[in-house]
Amino acid sequence: MNLIKLDATDSTNVYLKQLSIDSNLENYTVVVSKKQTSGKGQMGAIWKSEDGKNLTFSLLIKNVIENTAQIFDLNVAVATAILQTLESFNIPELSIKWPNDILSGNKKIAGILIENCFKPDRTIESIVGIGLNVNQTNFENLPKASSLSKIMNQKYDLDLLLEKIVLKIEDNCNFISQKKSQILWHLYHDRLFKKEVEMEFQTELNFKFIGIIQGVSKTGLLEVLVDDKTIKTFLTKEIQMNY
Repeated sequence: MNLIKLDATDSTNVYLKQLSIDSNLENYTVVVSKKQTSGKGQMGAIWKSEDGKNLTFSLLIKNVIENTAQIFDLNVAVATAILQTLESFNIPELSIKWPNDILSGNKKIAGILIENCFKPDRTIESIVGIGLNVNQTNFENLPKASSLSKIMNQKYDLDLLLEKIVLKIEDNCNFISQKKSQILWHLYHDRLFKKEVEMEFQTELNFKFIGIIQGVSKTGLLEVLVDDKTIKTFLTKEIQMNY
């Protein structure tokens, strides 16, 4: 594993993306930083983390997805890899909140941001940014956030967690390369947060409705059974779950 450690950067995704443009990096190169000043989340959200207490890193993945139809397969591979790794540390009540937040109970402990670059030779390179709350215990004004340390009342080795997560991501990416991504999808759907549970949703326009999550489409749309017994699909940020 080609590992680049930084004391601080604006965003590990931005740093790794530029590095991949400037040089020919080996697959699964990792950039990890103790401090991010402008860490990014889904749809431009800012990922805030206490310096030196959590895992904030980005991973270069290439020669795995071959076309746009496989883009969400990579999302599934990464999300399930983090879940599987945390299961090995006996973190309880793990689930994946669509599209790719990792929860313990109803508390978010990890987020993922994947940025895909379409090269002139039609290959696709992906920068996978991951933020995992590990040893931080203060989440003032963040009622739906937690960490491994807060949940388990112990400290964790960040380097060990990083190594295990990256190795599991590599394993899961091999399923995509071998055309066996359905194995990962089965786990993703099995651990999908609030799947087949009646709950309230809210649209961008603040319209509230009751629905039941049925699953996620191959292109990453959330499939929700609504009260007229039809299934509607939604893009990320089109709706939010009220839980």
